[in-house]
Amino acid sequence: MSQNLPNTTEPVGQHAAEPHRGGIAQKMNWLRAGVLGANDGIVSVAAIVVGVAGVTTATAPILTAGVAGLVGGAISMALGEYVSVSSQRDSEHAMIQKEKRELAEIPEEELIELAGLYEQKGLRPETALQVATELTERDALRAHLSTELNIDPDDVPSPWHAAFSSAMAFLIGGILPLVVILLPPEQWRVPATFVAVILALGITGAIGARVGESSVPRAVTRVIVGGAAALAVTFGIGSLLGTSGLV
Repeated sequence: MSQNLPNTTEPVGQHAAEPHRGGIAQKMNWLRAGVLGANDGIVSVAAIVVGVAGVTTATAPILTAGVAGLVGGAISMALGEYVSVSSQRDSEHAMIQKEKRELAEIPEEELIELAGLYEQKGLRPETALQVATELTERDALRAHLSTELNIDPDDVPSPWHAAFSSAMAFLIGGILPLVVILLPPEQWRVPATFVAVILALGITGAIGARVGESSVPRAVTRVIVGGAAALAVTFGIGSLLGTSGLV
């Protein structure tokens, strides 16, 4: 008795709920970087404004320090991401060009190399050679980049995109403590900032854990403890400086 296959537009062997489509790794990395950037913005700016609040309750110094930390941090994050991703992109482009030259100059050796890689993955020699031959006939460069170097030529990251995303994530995260510390009465500024930061870190920690498919309670606890420690230390230092008369 023949069985009817399900009518679906998904490629054979793929399930709709699974991320097989190209570029998913890069998208997940951008999302994870965004969460981490927001987390850095929250902690960095909160530590600055809480530290200044330990010295003075005046709004002007707190606002000035907070804005400086917010802008400076965003620029620093953008520059760091741009340099990092540019280096990665240049390296990947160099490897792609090298692979193109080798395929043009020594195609037979490249075919043997590709078959050998599939043998290392567990295929029998004759099967590995057949797979390598068929993939080479379809797209030799893509086959070698994917199997040999783990590179998708259509998924090379953009340094400008990375820089912009990182800066925006930091700004979005950092605006929260800057706004919160300026809204309440002076005696409630630091406690309100502590509460807002802890809640925000809990959210970013949970999102980061979901993205990375790790333990949510562990991730949330880790970021909350780290953030609370940073605020406590900077506020303590600010208070000591304020009472010592040095500032």
